[in-house]
Amino acid sequence: MLPTRVRFSLQLGLMRTVLCTFGGGIVANACAHWVQDGRSRGTDLESAVRMQAHVRSAGVDVRLDQIHHRYGAATAVESVSLAIAAGELVALLGPSGCGKTTLLRIVAGLVPQTSGSVCIGGEPVDALATNQRGAGIVFQNYALFPHMTVQDNVAYGLRARGEAAAVARATAREMLEMVHMAAFAGRYPRELSGGQQQRVALARTLAVRPRVLLLDEPFAALDKNLRLDMQIEIKRIQRELGITTILVTHDQDEAMSMADRIAVMRAGQVEQFDTPEAIYDRPASLFVASFIGTANLLPGRLSGGEPAGFAVACQGGGVLQLRQAWPCSRAGSVLVAARPEHLAIAPLSPQAVPATIDMVLPLGPSLVYELTLPGGRTVKVTQPRTSEHPRFAAGDRVGLSLRAGSPAGVFTA
Repeated sequence: MLPTRVRFSLQLGLMRTVLCTFGGGIVANACAHWVQDGRSRGTDLESAVRMQAHVRSAGVDVRLDQIHHRYGAATAVESVSLAIAAGELVALLGPSGCGKTTLLRIVAGLVPQTSGSVCIGGEPVDALATNQRGAGIVFQNYALFPHMTVQDNVAYGLRARGEAAAVARATAREMLEMVHMAAFAGRYPRELSGGQQQRVALARTLAVRPRVLLLDEPFAALDKNLRLDMQIEIKRIQRELGITTILVTHDQDEAMSMADRIAVMRAGQVEQFDTPEAIYDRPASLFVASFIGTANLLPGRLSGGEPAGFAVACQGGGVLQLRQAWPCSRAGSVLVAARPEHLAIAPLSPQAVPATIDMVLPLGPSLVYELTLPGGRTVKVTQPRTSEHPRFAAGDRVGLSLRAGSPAGVFTA
């Protein structure tokens, strides 16, 4: 085993390489010239920093074409093609092991894909070194220099790129204020909690104003309130600077609230790439319907068609009326995926799906009902807690129906 001092030096060298590679993108040339002029004219460097902070990135598109990657015999990413528009924030969402982090590292250049191509700003980058891709990445494991203060960690990427010391310090202070860490500028990473270290890592990446920002579950270590604050702040900064951003997360709420579009991944493939609203209301697969939010799965037989509409005769009795049947409109055995808020409860009627209420949970302005269908399947229904909606109790026999105009996915059983 290597001596401790030698191992420490090697670790620091590796961290410097990673930071110089991924410390971020490109600071606008106009700003750099402005700072140079300011030095000769005695211009205040703080003003230069403020100008740099408000220069809008041009934003670049990112295109992935038929990306495949294998680790030995195991396939991590298979046939992934995505077109991300300039300035767009896209979330890669999926369960553990679905390939989302591998895909992010392929874009960054950390992992060379087995086949396929990556284009950034319309140019192939597969043959480029990682430090030539103009990307800034926030890792899950922080990668902070243990011998540097918080402020020096944040300023390091700028100093490595030749920025004046005063500009680097002022920018570092600005970034630390943004992530609510200004009071900790003089501390060392060992004196910070995990969440605080993650905020410092985020500030360091943002300090160099990357054109492409890669976020590998950056909020995982933050408490709930701070996580929401940081999501809002990152979204604001991303919009202000026009940075094309790819976010890896397993948190559905995070993806739904932050992303312009979401790529839902499963077993190395993209199941659906669409807006949060479309993914929630019109899931393209049964996996997406079940993975995103809560979905009640009701088995039955589909019949009918346009323009009269469709009907699903449910197992155990009752009929669900549908204006559209999507993505499956072929008659036969199906599963209807309905969100809790898309179902309505009423006194039992001949056409309604019969159910028995097991539990009633008041949650703020809403009531959540858990019900059991004749076959033993359980469903959840959410309705407003107002006088307009009748209130039921555990043990009541009721009828279920789809609310008028509510979407519901129909999938082959």
